[in-house]
Amino acid sequence: MESSGTTRRQATRQRLYEAAVTLIAEKGFSATTVDEIAERAGVAKGTVYYNFKSKTELFEELLRHGVGLLTASLRAAAEESAERGGTRVEALDAMIRAGLAFIDRYPAFTQLYVAELWRTNRAWQSTLLVVRQEAVAVVEGVLREAVKSGELSEEIDIPLTAAALVGMVLVAALDWQAFQPERSIDEVHSALSLLLHGRVSGH
Repeated sequence: MESSGTTRRQATRQRLYEAAVTLIAEKGFSATTVDEIAERAGVAKGTVYYNFKSKTELFEELLRHGVGLLTASLRAAAEESAERGGTRVEALDAMIRAGLAFIDRYPAFTQLYVAELWRTNRAWQSTLLVVRQEAVAVVEGVLREAVKSGELSEEIDIPLTAAALVGMVLVAALDWQAFQPERSIDEVHSALSLLLHGRVSGH
């Protein structure tokens, strides 16, 4: 069982993550100070340095933490679908829904993550590539099973298709939140689901 000290430290780190992600999404990494992160989280400045050696390390751990939550939600959606006896394509559909729900819950983190994916020469670039691959690998695994079971064509390029599905969900969700916020998650999921099932052309 976790000690109360461990639980308290995790709660503090969670507050720091949330404060950092909203500030950095608002102002950018360089313009955000450790003082501001501490103030937004409601902790002393020393607490930030007790938990993280630097602002860069905090941001790197923030990326790990956020993408880890996304990966876990994708995996859980696929497993729940399988437990219900669903097909692999239904599992992919459930993962699209889970991805949208994650982004709806953590919009600032998603904006930050997408922006950082395209930057180069960042101290945390290698970490970002590793955690991105962990999320994409969950989708790759379900695609592989779908090909093996004959649900999907053997001609599909699994790594590219997995990356495309993850990218589709990220970009569509950000577009939804920025430009079409009146739409419900059901509407957005339904539109992406049609793309997944190849039914957009109507044939």
